[in-house]
Amino acid sequence: MKRFLIEIPLPVYDFFTSKEYREFIWLLFWFGKSPRYSSRCIRFLRYQFFVPDCASFIWQFREIFFEQIYKFTADRPDPVIYDCGANIGTSCLYFKILYPNARIKAFEADPNIFAAFQKNMKDNNILDVEVFNKAVWHSSGKVRFGVDGADGGAIDQTDGAIIQVETIRLGEWLAKEEQVDLLKIDIEGAEYEVIADCRDALKKVRNLFIECHSRSHREQKLDQILALLTRNGFRYYLKNVDARKCPFVNRGQELKMDFQINIFAYRES
Repeated sequence: MKRFLIEIPLPVYDFFTSKEYREFIWLLFWFGKSPRYSSRCIRFLRYQFFVPDCASFIWQFREIFFEQIYKFTADRPDPVIYDCGANIGTSCLYFKILYPNARIKAFEADPNIFAAFQKNMKDNNILDVEVFNKAVWHSSGKVRFGVDGADGGAIDQTDGAIIQVETIRLGEWLAKEEQVDLLKIDIEGAEYEVIADCRDALKKVRNLFIECHSRSHREQKLDQILALLTRNGFRYYLKNVDARKCPFVNRGQELKMDFQINIFAYRES
């Protein structure tokens, strides 16, 4: 009963105490019924973004600006941030609000999404982010990439249009840094291969976010990722993204994904 009384008023409390939550409700009201892949310019807070997919943007906004899943504490005013899977720039905007002098390297593989990303940075006068139309991977070169027109493009994806994209070897880039204050990896299923290749460079990283995907009928590698983080001195917190009822019966077949979990890894000192 006590838990019930706590949970019920939360949306009302959030509405009156958080401008970000009120903005989310406004976005949900105006664009929540938009069909997938409907594009438009959207004003939010005091910014304006070109959004290729209104449906995915609304929930990006909730996670990034209301829930603040990328918020971290840096020990310097100009932290180094690697944004792998930057999409249309929502996370980069948040980072620049959090730390205006942040030194950000951002990577987005889908050329159409990357064009929206560049436009959004320019239109909002964020001109000091280094942006790269490349996929992060375990080697430099080219790789097959499935585009989906929103936030689900992935290496070796079989759905949608398949294109060739250039890659960078993330581990080599990290190795050149003295310290990386935040490494964000949201690359739709390629996270294990990249993290495994970065194992020797992870000592440079203070905070690490990984969106971990488990594709149906493929080997599950969450245990390997967590073991790698433990060996590199990280503690971690796990947050389930796609909580569903009756998981023994509902195994995510319609999503072609067993689970999606956010990993927040950090060093205690």
